[in-house]
Amino acid sequence: MNPKSIAFHHFGCKVNFAEASTLSRQFQENGFEVKNFHEQADVYVISTCVVTTVAEKKCRAAIRQAHKINPKARIAVIGCFSELKPGELSQMEGVDLVLGHSGKFRLFEELLKINQPGNNIDIETPEHEYHGGLTIPVQCGSDAFIPSFSYGDRTRSFLKIQDGCDYYCTYCTIPLARGRSRSDTVENAAKNARTILSNGIREIVLTGVNIGDFGKQSGESFIQLIRSLDQLDGMCRIRISSIEPDLLTNEIIGFVAASAHFLPHFHLPLQSGCNKILKAMHRKYSRELYSSRVRKIKELMPFACIAADVIVGFPGETDDDFSETVEFLKGLDISYLHVFTYSKRDNTLAAKMEALVADKVKKDRSDILHKLSDAKKQQFYLQNHGRQAMVLFESDHSHGFMHGFSENYIKVKTIFNPEYVNRIVPVKLENLEEDGYLVNIAL
Repeated sequence: MNPKSIAFHHFGCKVNFAEASTLSRQFQENGFEVKNFHEQADVYVISTCVVTTVAEKKCRAAIRQAHKINPKARIAVIGCFSELKPGELSQMEGVDLVLGHSGKFRLFEELLKINQPGNNIDIETPEHEYHGGLTIPVQCGSDAFIPSFSYGDRTRSFLKIQDGCDYYCTYCTIPLARGRSRSDTVENAAKNARTILSNGIREIVLTGVNIGDFGKQSGESFIQLIRSLDQLDGMCRIRISSIEPDLLTNEIIGFVAASAHFLPHFHLPLQSGCNKILKAMHRKYSRELYSSRVRKIKELMPFACIAADVIVGFPGETDDDFSETVEFLKGLDISYLHVFTYSKRDNTLAAKMEALVADKVKKDRSDILHKLSDAKKQQFYLQNHGRQAMVLFESDHSHGFMHGFSENYIKVKTIFNPEYVNRIVPVKLENLEEDGYLVNIAL
């Protein structure tokens, strides 16, 4: 078999997407045709996630799907699931290569190896060390940061500036899978940003596992990074992806408010509005600190978009604890929620906790927060009614319409016109529909 076509499928975070995009370009540069995952290809690469049991199930389903589409294809499984459970994945029918985070950037070389006569499945099994009551994989080169970014995939680019995490929240396996916190340098991140912009991309999203930790090993800092990126030439927009509340300082908020390029859009993980649960989760802030960050953002940027992550059904979360979270969220001037149902993860401290919450109760709580999120989003959109917005339109074409997002992440659609693709267009937010604003554009 002489493979010449490859298909990628990624699950989980924007970091996974940036890394998969970088790997995809490597194969293109070596003569491979990159196909849609649902098409027949010689090689399928599945970049996995282990945040929840649902994510793991989806990863397994994708492996089965790839094998069904082309039983003769090579299947490589990379990423977080591969790092934590390589043996389990290697037993799945059709899987030829399993690489964790320490090896996935050798994907091209490893696929060439297993394509040699007599070679078959290759599994990378990590060594481990003991830390804080947990057994954690010791990744080869875990102190090294491997930069990644996407382009050619979407109108915006995801630029990976940081990897790994030192927080060890009691419910989370990400530090186990991705290792300790490490990051790019300011100089190299700015260089990659310039490369992205030179390819016609108008918007960059800074991504990582814990981006507020940027530079802790090198003596640099996140504020130094964004100051440097704000000096980029040309018409570009920069978004900050999820950042921990304790690492989002007033200095950073003030800088974004005055910036020429950074957008008024924040993603602040909350996880719970109850201090008792935050402490049990080993989060590094209180609800009081969180609300102070929201107030500061809105003080300087009244129309800023603020998204919050919330976990329901954490072990020990009582009805009163959940009610405390609901009331706290109702009083916060946030724009919408990402609601997650607690999922037991092996080798985490929360997995040993008692007082588990019943599945039915978790579902009911999730439904309540989803409804609250819808109400928050509707209110946020109405607050912006009548305002002018600058919208970057994407290339999608669905039922005669195209879509884009404003600076503060309001979804806008208009009648499809190829001239608007990858352009930042001024619009007036006047016609609010269920899925966003419908605008008429007169350039």
